[in-house]
Amino acid sequence: MSITPERVAQIAKLARLELDDEKQRLFAGQFEDILKYMDTLNGLDTAGTEPLYSPVEQPTPLREDKAEKRFERDDIVSNAPETDGQFFIVPKIV
Repeated sequence: MSITPERVAQIAKLARLELDDEKQRLFAGQFEDILKYMDTLNGLDTAGTEPLYSPVEQPTPLREDKAEKRFERDDIVSNAPETDGQFFIVPKIV
């Protein structure tokens, strides 16, 4: 698959990004490099390889499943754009 600047423009439009012609050419080259590397990986023999979910074998730390109050309401609503002092104020959606 060949990635052209026009294809990058289509992808950028879907992502709602505005890219100038120079960036489109730059990203097209970078996408091409990524796809070439994926072709290299596809050429490897992985028949005897066990699937992994992580390359690092570490146990998953577990914690007791209990409810805790970590923050105070005032601290949480203090970062909100609009609040009545106790709750967030959001636009009405019908």
